[in-house]
Amino acid sequence: MENLEQITKKLHRSTGEALEQFSMIADGDRIMVCLSGGKDSYTMLNMLLHFQKVAPISFEIIAVNLDQKQPGFPMEVLPNYLSKLGVNYKIIEKNTYKVVMEKTPEGKTTCSLCSRLRRGTLYEAAKNLNCNKLALGHHRNDIVETFLLNFFFAGKLETMPPKFKNDAGDLVILRPLALCKEEDIEVYSQYMNFPIIPCNLCGSQENLQRKKVKEMIANWETDFPDRTSVMMNALQNVSPSHLLDRKIYNFSLLQDMVSNDALF
Repeated sequence: MENLEQITKKLHRSTGEALEQFSMIADGDRIMVCLSGGKDSYTMLNMLLHFQKVAPISFEIIAVNLDQKQPGFPMEVLPNYLSKLGVNYKIIEKNTYKVVMEKTPEGKTTCSLCSRLRRGTLYEAAKNLNCNKLALGHHRNDIVETFLLNFFFAGKLETMPPKFKNDAGDLVILRPLALCKEEDIEVYSQYMNFPIIPCNLCGSQENLQRKKVKEMIANWETDFPDRTSVMMNALQNVSPSHLLDRKIYNFSLLQDMVSNDALF
């Protein structure tokens, strides 16, 4: 296993590439970093704090956690951690747990509704805190898994973009860990001994489609190493004319071109 210095450099490099390739941060930005208490969001916060120190631009960071009032949630963990770290932070309290449990039919997964409620609350919080950008902790594996979930179950070629605007168009959402491997984040998290807070709402639900896709990718990696890297490259190497979507490629224009060429 790589030592802490090696894994930190690797994550700095991958995060730096994402920040640069997708023009994520500009001078004067005020970024709300969404901190769930999981390994990914802790790692994202550390990466952004690093680049806040070394980048040739100035930007602000405020860490925000949404306390969804899940039973047994250790409310003191994040405030203690962030205070020791010296990071500006805010804890938002909203009982989305109750709403999710009341609205979700028995036997159905809670993730979709929980995600929508959480997203709306965080978007509102970003505006109230005068943040023009919001950072989420999704990594490379999340992006590939989401692509395959949409491909197999939703019938569309779509995934988590590294940077996009909300529907209202007044907030930019970033995924700084978009090029980081989950395995590297796991090793880094172990070295850093982050105070992990497990999600008891969705984490306990078995047979989720995402879990099945994750297992499928893991099996592929065993038989054909580095398949995740290949799939990630594919998402950055799209040929619209070699797909079937008429909204992104004008096939009728191609026919007109062929007809015109045939005249000569």
